Amino acid sequence: MNALHHELSGSRDSQPHRPNAVHFGAGNIGRGFIGLLLTKSNYDVCFVTRNKKKISLLKQRKQYPVYIANQTNDKQLVQNVTAISTKNKAAVARRIANTNLVTTAVGVSNLPNIADKIALGIRQRLQNNCIEPLHIIACENALAASSKLKKYVYEHIPEDLHEKVDRYVSFPNAAVDRIVPLQHHEDPLAVTVEPYFEWVIDRSAMLGGLPEIQGVKMVDSLEAFIERKLFTVNTGHCCAAYLGYLNGYTTIQEVMADPRLTMEIEKVMQETGNMLIEKHDLDEPKHKIYIKKILKRFKNPNLTDKIVRVGRSPIRKLSLNDRLVKPALLSHDLGLDASNLTKAIAAGLLFDYPKDPEAKQLKQAIRKNGVHHVINKYLGIPHSHPIHQKIVNRYNEFNEKFRLVKEA
Repeated sequence: MNALHHELSGSRDSQPHRPNAVHFGAGNIGRGFIGLLLTKSNYDVCFVTRNKKKISLLKQRKQYPVYIANQTNDKQLVQNVTAISTKNKAAVARRIANTNLVTTAVGVSNLPNIADKIALGIRQRLQNNCIEPLHIIACENALAASSKLKKYVYEHIPEDLHEKVDRYVSFPNAAVDRIVPLQHHEDPLAVTVEPYFEWVIDRSAMLGGLPEIQGVKMVDSLEAFIERKLFTVNTGHCCAAYLGYLNGYTTIQEVMADPRLTMEIEKVMQETGNMLIEKHDLDEPKHKIYIKKILKRFKNPNLTDKIVRVGRSPIRKLSLNDRLVKPALLSHDLGLDASNLTKAIAAGLLFDYPKDPEAKQLKQAIRKNGVHHVINKYLGIPHSHPIHQKIVNRYNEFNEKFRLVKEA
């Protein structure tokens, strides 16, 4: 597992036994990020998805284009791919029984729905006396997503087999980062992605024997990388969405063209940065450069990223351990300023996009029970916590200001 990020030497034809991977999810992240990196590393990739059209096209064509959102709109062809239906449990299990790697990009809330299929594949490996290591990596926007997936998978494996599975199967946690907006191509398999990406894996959980993946970073301590990404990129991104939504913008790029809102977003990222520097002993000048890099990524003129995509599912994004509330509470606990984070949280409570089920639920809950109840129930911040009232104050200010704007 050394030199994971260096260019692989030799041609595909010189490697008679190519590694293969099973990837759950044929969405934009799966095709434009994980699938792309794996196939560039000489893996054959089988996508597992519910989408019948994508299954048919992937099986038929065995390739698809990825466009890089840079000035020249570079095109990369992803080859040696196929797909099977998530409903075909036996076929999925057979694939897992004979693979080197399983990855996911389905959304952390969907991990329980694929756990039984992964468990069946693992049990087939045991029955076949397969002692080759299997690494299962959940590439989701969440802390310890692979550990969560392991818990769900083990619920479908008899307890007396857990120890044996532990010897041959590992669930390394990972941090992934690439902006892939909603898009519409004539080709249903085509996908456009930003040039930047980061895929970091916890080295300590590796069993060895995994064929190398080009572009992956292996680290001994993953928590700092995950929190740096989650509380900088994801926090800043949804902050841009919620503040932009209140101000009537439709894309993140429009928000980032507004100097006033750009400054608001940067202040939030500086607050999370102060917390991350304190908690993980990060290099302060390097982290400030990282923040500037993220802001530049948000401004990418070659992308059109809709606010309603970035802000969607506000109940999840405003939950206790996610990108806004957790860094605000951690900042408070460390005696650091979180005033801009509380402002972003308040803006999130006013994200009432009617086509978003969670936004509708949130709006109805506030209307029925009041904002205090919602902050307590959905955000997990009790009335007694000092940040609770600060969020309420900001919410009331925003509500009054933007209600008057709408009525004008």
